[in-house]
Amino acid sequence: MRIAVDVMGGDHGCGVVIEGVKRALEADSKISALYLVGKQEDIHAAMQVSGLVDKRVHIVHSTEVMTMEDKPTVALRKKKDSSIAKAVDLVAEGKADAVISLGNTGGILTFATFKLRPLPGVERAGIATVIPAPDNEFVLLDSGANIECKPLHLAQYAVMGSVYSREILRYKNPRVGLLCNGTEEGKGNELTKEAYRLCKQLDLNFVGNVEGHDLFANKVDVVVCDGFVGNIVLKTCESLAVGIFAMLKRELVRNPKRQLGAYLAQNAFRVIKRRMDPEIYGGAPLLGLNGIVMKAHGSAKEKSIMNAIRITTETVQNRINKTIVEEIQRANERLAATKSEE
Repeated sequence: MRIAVDVMGGDHGCGVVIEGVKRALEADSKISALYLVGKQEDIHAAMQVSGLVDKRVHIVHSTEVMTMEDKPTVALRKKKDSSIAKAVDLVAEGKADAVISLGNTGGILTFATFKLRPLPGVERAGIATVIPAPDNEFVLLDSGANIECKPLHLAQYAVMGSVYSREILRYKNPRVGLLCNGTEEGKGNELTKEAYRLCKQLDLNFVGNVEGHDLFANKVDVVVCDGFVGNIVLKTCESLAVGIFAMLKRELVRNPKRQLGAYLAQNAFRVIKRRMDPEIYGGAPLLGLNGIVMKAHGSAKEKSIMNAIRITTETVQNRINKTIVEEIQRANERLAATKSEE
């Protein structure tokens, strides 16, 4: 298994990324090659600090870095030697099985879509983010790749999200819901109404429309929406979690009685904190491309990088793309057959 890592796009420098790489290599002997893509001098210096010495590591030098300020379409033309471009090239050329990057989301999407192309039958790739709930985990798709979608895109997200939930999260028959402003079939705008009709025709465990308050009530395992709505949901969930923990921390130290209660409940708080820790998931895969692409958070640290590599290797091992192609083909055939009958 061969993984390419763009080490230049994170908020904390390439040293944090390389330390995460070191931990991942120590934990997984199945990785046969790991390409560190970025400025060679920075990589060498970081490897010395972390003590990373592994024959599986290969350095791929790049002279440019795509920043968060760069416009993706401009960078595609003018930053052809950027670390993300060269990392994606390794997958396009068959030298790596997957690529991981902490950089500009739009840039990763643009470079990966242009160089790898969508899988056969897939209209558009989407970002699949795993979000923990009290009794389950659900996949939010799309969480930011495409702000304007057609009904067929949402139907295909439902298929790809179901595959990911089944193969990676191990839900045998994932419940798929369409995010809407009401659970009734007639609710929503023209996009969601038509997407609902399409999803009903597919071989999915489609539970219909779901509302925001259903997401954390163990009613759905895959939540489908366009990238505009999905990104708002994702960032709202992230900020809400941070806000709740901040309020708890403040209120639990207000007086000695509360401090005692907090001390007695500290193990419960630790469990909840671990459960909600985004570093466990490492990043979000960009599903639907002819290659495995993992988008790690820009602020990711060592643990998150290690887990991003772990989940990426699981995705490669489970041959997710092969399954997606097969199920998208069946879905497209079913939708075409239904349309011809109308």
